Amino acid sequence: MLTLTVNGRKRDVQAPADTPLLYVLRNDLDITSPQFGCGLAQCGACSILLDGKEVRACITPASAAVGKEVTTLEGLPDRWAKQQKLSPEQAAKTLHPVQQAWIEEQTPLCGFCQSGMMIKATELLEKTPHPSDPEIKAAFTTSGPSAHICRCGSYYAIVEAVRLAGTIMAKGGAK
Repeated sequence: MLTLTVNGRKRDVQAPADTPLLYVLRNDLDITSPQFGCGLAQCGACSILLDGKEVRACITPASAAVGKEVTTLEGLPDRWAKQQKLSPEQAAKTLHPVQQAWIEEQTPLCGFCQSGMMIKATELLEKTPHPSDPEIKAAFTTSGPSAHICRCGSYYAIVEAVRLAGTIMAKGGAK
């Protein structure tokens, strides 16, 4: 049995230690935002935050997450609420600024890759609150095991959404 902390909750799972974390999240915990794209850490659709660092869940063994905080797209609002010290009432009706920006910019086309894109954007903005366009582009192309791939080509909208999310985050969540 493995005990994982996923989106702020401790969860026990019956899975071999070498099971890809993606399979545990999707199949055992019913968390569907990380997608199976390639299974080789080449596309970024399965990205999650592990102690605040983007990792590809398709190649990360579940045992690597024991004792660490796993954050998926579903957990971003709670992550933001904790960072901002929001009351439970405020937290219940708050999106993470990255999610808010993705909605406002109407970023996704098909949406398949967008969970991973938002995870990467969150990691970037937590480390670099006001990234330049080259820093944003580098985050999605050269900072991980491989580039994040959007087969629909919504890259321009993604850059715009990251810029907007940074602005929202700088204001503490207010537009």
